[in-house]
Formats: sequence, structure tokens, C-alpha cells
Amino acid sequence: MILKNIVISNSGTTCKIQLYFINMPFITKQFKFCAAHRYWNPKWDEDKNYSVFGDDVKIHGHNYVLDITIAGPINPDSGFIFDIQELKMIVDKHVIKKIDHSLIQEDIDWFQGKQPSTENLVCFVWESIVDQIKNPAKLHKIKLRETPTIFTEYYGPGETDGNK
Repeated sequence: MILKNIVISNSGTTCKIQLYFINMPFITKQFKFCAAHRYWNPKWDEDKNYSVFGDDVKIHGHNYVLDITIAGPINPDSGFIFDIQELKMIVDKHVIKKIDHSLIQEDIDWFQGKQPSTENLVCFVWESIVDQIKNPAKLHKIKLRETPTIFTEYYGPGETDGNK
């Protein structure tokens, strides 16, 4: 990681900024799956559920697009950060085979007591694969697109912007 100190002055106001740059490449592999879900909070009455979730209280499905981003140094022998074929096997085994064509909140135990939102889905994906990524490579980001206008990005527990 590289740290840059920048001082910006404008109209007598000075601002000091520290920027961190990660000095390694990232590679992203995209996956697709279809799954259904519905939103419903059993603690709430029907009116509140409809007020918060609208028509999404009904079972409906999505064609999800999942991006897995790996960071790390380039292996001088292979030229790769991480073997993409291995990443494909990991994601297929630990995520796609469990979630594809599922009713998320009923078919996947991890979602017991949780809403099947993209926010929870990215946490599920992270937890499912993070320990499978071999050092020195690291899981950097999960991005899950639910619709053309809705996606969630996750950099792991305790991270907010990918700077580790």
C-alpha cells in the first residue's frame, strides 16, 4: 500500500488529505445465477410489511450478476494473481450450486432469520469463499447486481472502501 499526502489550498482554506493506493492488480471474474426470494418480517403486521417492502413481499426472482474481485501480487511463473479455473471451482461449489434456482430464504440455512437482500447475499458469498482463497491472493470485493439499477458491493467485515 502506498500513502500519499496531499495539501489543497483554495481561498485561504487548507485541507490535508491522505490517500492510500493499493500497489497490486485486481482481477474480477463474473458469475450468473437465478434465484427467487420474498421479503417478509414476521415481527411486523401485513400493513407494515407492505409499507416497507411493497410488492416484494410476493415471491419473485432475479437474474443475478456476481462479480468476485481478487487482489494480490502477480505470480511470476503463471502471470496470474489467482488461478481463474480454481476460482470458478470455488464459487461454483460454495455459492452457485447452493443458490442457483433456489428460494433463498427457504433453501439456504444461512438465511434463517435474515432477509434475502443483496446486502445479506454479498455477506453470504464472502463468508462462503473467503477462506478458500489462497495467500498471497486475497478476496478484495464482492459485487452483486440484482437489477440493472440495484447492486451491492462488499469489501469484507470491517471494511468500507477496500483499503486494507
